[in-house]
Amino acid sequence: MLGIGAEAHRRLSSRRTAEIVADELRQQIVDGRLRDGDLLPGQKQLVEYFNVSLVSVREALRILETEGLVSVRRGNRGGAVVHAPAKNSAAYMLGLVLQSDSAPVTDLRTALAELEPSCAALAARRPDRAKTLIPQLISSNEALAENLDDPDRFSEIGREFHHLLALGCGNHTMLVVMGSLEALWTSQEGQWFESAKEGNIYPTLAKRRSALSAHIKLTEAIADGDVDRARRLARKHIAEAHTHASTDSDQRIRAHSPQVLTRRK
Repeated sequence: MLGIGAEAHRRLSSRRTAEIVADELRQQIVDGRLRDGDLLPGQKQLVEYFNVSLVSVREALRILETEGLVSVRRGNRGGAVVHAPAKNSAAYMLGLVLQSDSAPVTDLRTALAELEPSCAALAARRPDRAKTLIPQLISSNEALAENLDDPDRFSEIGREFHHLLALGCGNHTMLVVMGSLEALWTSQEGQWFESAKEGNIYPTLAKRRSALSAHIKLTEAIADGDVDRARRLARKHIAEAHTHASTDSDQRIRAHSPQVLTRRK
């Protein structure tokens, strides 16, 4: 039978205790008892509250930090700041899994091409769309029209339109899935957008006008509650929108930290 030394047993016990502490704090964050931006009690207070060792508390905080649920600040004014679960964190974990599988960026593009039309169809079915989603899409389209001659800004607003569509589909599960995929796709596009800025290789004015027209038609279909047309227009537009970025079959998905995903959002 495999024997476990005293030191190894102590580390295992500390690890199990840390997981219990992390689980309790995680549950409080998810339940909203600990809210985004809250500062956790100091480590000594946590030791007393959970009646565990300092080693276990520190390990629990490391677990939560890895999950993106807290960020630990060192120094005299340090502490652990709470972060509510975010789609960027989900996108990061998804990116790590896909990167470990050496999944190509084209794989992600195909997934979005299949899911976004469904998201548009759900949005067209949403009974409160006229008061929630449609005003946001119209505002986005107006901003696009105002920035037709600014390809950099136009591209940013165009990406925001797809993000709004994902957020506004009305289905929470789809919202999380699409939000994560959109954030991950945006991070993969980041390199292309940087090259576009340097080389001024954005889509032509004619293509930008075509994209604006597609956004307007899609918005109208969703506003009219025309599910089939919304799905069809979204499928056509997403296929055209993804062709501008360099996503050859050899390019592999790379995970980016939640901070990078936030900056590129």
